[in-house]
Amino acid sequence: MKNNLIITLLLVSLFAANAQNQNSKKDTISGYNRWTIEASVGQAKGIRPYEINYFSSNPKNYFGSLQANSFSFSSRYMINSIFGVKVGLHFEELQNIKDNGSLPFKMNMYGLSVQGVINANRLLDIEESMGRFNLLVHGGVKFDQMTSKTENSIANDHNYGKKDMNIGLVVGISPQIRLSNKLSVLMDVSIQNNYRQHFNWDGSSSNKDNNLNGQLISSSIGLTYSLGKYKMHGDWSEIQTKQNVAIEKLEDRIGRIETLMNDSDKDGVADYLDQENNSVAGVAVDSRGKMVDLNKDGVPDELERYVDNSIKKSAPKSNEKTINSLINDGYVTTYFETNKSQPTNVSTQGIDFIRTFLINNPDVSIDIIGHADEIGISEKNIKLSKDRAEAIKSILIQSGISASRLNTVAQGEDNSVDKESDGAKKLVRRVTFKVRK
Repeated sequence: MKNNLIITLLLVSLFAANAQNQNSKKDTISGYNRWTIEASVGQAKGIRPYEINYFSSNPKNYFGSLQANSFSFSSRYMINSIFGVKVGLHFEELQNIKDNGSLPFKMNMYGLSVQGVINANRLLDIEESMGRFNLLVHGGVKFDQMTSKTENSIANDHNYGKKDMNIGLVVGISPQIRLSNKLSVLMDVSIQNNYRQHFNWDGSSSNKDNNLNGQLISSSIGLTYSLGKYKMHGDWSEIQTKQNVAIEKLEDRIGRIETLMNDSDKDGVADYLDQENNSVAGVAVDSRGKMVDLNKDGVPDELERYVDNSIKKSAPKSNEKTINSLINDGYVTTYFETNKSQPTNVSTQGIDFIRTFLINNPDVSIDIIGHADEIGISEKNIKLSKDRAEAIKSILIQSGISASRLNTVAQGEDNSVDKESDGAKKLVRRVTFKVRK
């Protein structure tokens, strides 16, 4: 009795210490299933007290004899990820084993228990290494109503039909193996030490020396099922701490910053600051990523200087060839957003370049070639590329260029870039031009 009381007090102290340390060790903020139901069947044996010639063991069998005489149903609620409370209903029918040498007896008990439960795997922080195996430790108080079913005899009064109330302390361990996400099989071994018991386990009245000291041991096997909206059994679910959440948020923030710092057109200006993230490689840009055009003529200064130098160093025929090469090789282009047929605001410079070129060369016609990336259905992308070319043609017509000088071509999907790269796909959502005589 004294030893069991000390064990129980140690368990209660451990529960209290765990509750106090919970916020510092496992400050749980993520969701998990808190409710669990348990049903089990097993064997219960009264250890003491007994009247002379009555006992429950079987000396003829080295391993004892099994009896399915104990049934229980419990409901458990986890206050936090480590500590919970369990309430259980119990029924035990204690009797002698057939042919074990004891006089026949029978004792029925209906019980109610209230216990604290510790998830030992979480307490010891060994969940990951234990996998599907888990260990629960429990302890608390159990109330039983005893009813003697042992027939009275002339020699012995076994209080047949009479009832008595037991109150005792119970401690135990419950290994578990998870069978599926929410279902586990549970084995339990418990010891109950009563500090109020007036009947012997055979039904006779206990001697005054023993009537406050009864012991019962039980072993059982059963199933536990986790209730709640979360997929995993509450005893195994991954518990997220504030520290882990802070780290995840920091990693997410770093990831978003890295994305913002991408430089799709390699002009030295990050995408989140770049107002023209499709600038021509090698062309000077300002702090906002726009190609420098100090004279506001719609043509980047770098391209103008290139053309001017070519004109100065070459004959007029060579100059015309250079401009044609700029257009035909795709240096003059217009860009579009995903699934859009209207050019981006910053892309009007390319349209203005073509308009100026056509005005200065009235005998020249051009092909307006529409392109699309590989996102979506190919047939729709062909139509999208055609719509983009027609949109540029319409702008040029409205700016004074004859429609007869403008021919549209639907090039469809451009698969020359990595279709998994958002930056690369921006470069192929465009319209290019070719000079026609």
